Amino acid sequence: MFKHQHPYPPFIPEGANKLIIGTLPPPRFTTGELLPGDVNFCYGSRDGYLWQILSSIFDTTLEYDDSQNAIEQRKNLLSANRIGICDIVECAMREKVDASDTGIREARLRPIISILEQHPQISKIIFMGGNSKNGPEYFFRKYLKDFPDLHLQVINDIVPRIHQIQIKNQIIQTVSLTAPSGSANRAIGSMPEYKKMKLSNPDWNTIDYRIKQYKPFFTTLAL
Repeated sequence: MFKHQHPYPPFIPEGANKLIIGTLPPPRFTTGELLPGDVNFCYGSRDGYLWQILSSIFDTTLEYDDSQNAIEQRKNLLSANRIGICDIVECAMREKVDASDTGIREARLRPIISILEQHPQISKIIFMGGNSKNGPEYFFRKYLKDFPDLHLQVINDIVPRIHQIQIKNQIIQTVSLTAPSGSANRAIGSMPEYKKMKLSNPDWNTIDYRIKQYKPFFTTLAL
């Protein structure tokens, strides 16, 4: 069994009002065996799309290499736009050493409610994926079982799904976006909205779809 330890602590800059929540980066980020094009930071896999999406939304240029400058560029982008990152899985076990959420076993979760209470300015959670087994929303719901007074209330049940939760005096809305990973491309390709856009513009691709989906949730406070 491989112990998949999250290699990065939460990054929540002062004043952040939006919080990205995912699960775990690929195992090579735990072992330190990065590939050319990887960035040694959250969502740094060269096979992921988050930073490509965010750089397009916020009209900035990022480097994609194993350098401190690439890391600082991402931290600056997050800080400037009041975005934090706190993946929900601290560590897990795997029988097969891969990056699939379905392969996660014995997950130990970060104390996400306590973290949110420590950052009362956060009013929006952005899940990098939905409520399928071992996805970020799935684990968030699992964690809530230890807090019987806390409940996710449905605001919009159409993809991307939106919920709301109140933690003490803190009202937080959540949205579950399509994951910024290659494994989600097939699901996007089957979506009627994507097919419609593809028919009207053959150059339209799955990254364009995500940019369109992500932008309103990263550029506005209210969902």
